[in-house]
Amino acid sequence: MQQLQSQQFATWAEPIEMLYACHSKVKRFCKQLQILPAYLAEHGVNQAVKNDVQQILNYFNISAPLHHDDEEKDFFPALVEVYPQAQENIDQLESQHETLHQSWADLAVQLTELLENQRTQIDEALIKRFVSGYDLHIPLEEPLFELGKQYIAQETLTEMGKIMAERRKV
Repeated sequence: MQQLQSQQFATWAEPIEMLYACHSKVKRFCKQLQILPAYLAEHGVNQAVKNDVQQILNYFNISAPLHHDDEEKDFFPALVEVYPQAQENIDQLESQHETLHQSWADLAVQLTELLENQRTQIDEALIKRFVSGYDLHIPLEEPLFELGKQYIAQETLTEMGKIMAERRKV
């Protein structure tokens, strides 16, 4: 419960908590994607679906790439500097980012078509491929967040948070 509370109220002054908060959103949106095909089959494309799909598109088109930049440009280099043993996992995670981006690009086409009334269903295999990518990715990545809390100096984390906020013009 403590972890959940800190994620809900995280600020850029706590960049690792913000990384966790992004993962919480990813998990929530992935759950929505998983139930989407059955919902569409039963209820069709309605305004509630369009609203949810638009939020999902916004998140994975804008926020998720920024999150990956936070990791690749700021967090991972800072972690490797103080904990070089993490490099192998980081290499794997960065490769997974590429796969996640490609899976998202494929899925986003169908979600956009749904919004534009050009389709009424989403390919469940695309959803499964995308969600399963995060199911593998997040459990490999979050232990690195804990290492970051343990090994990265507070001054470095503070500066990292400023850079992450600037990336979003917050």
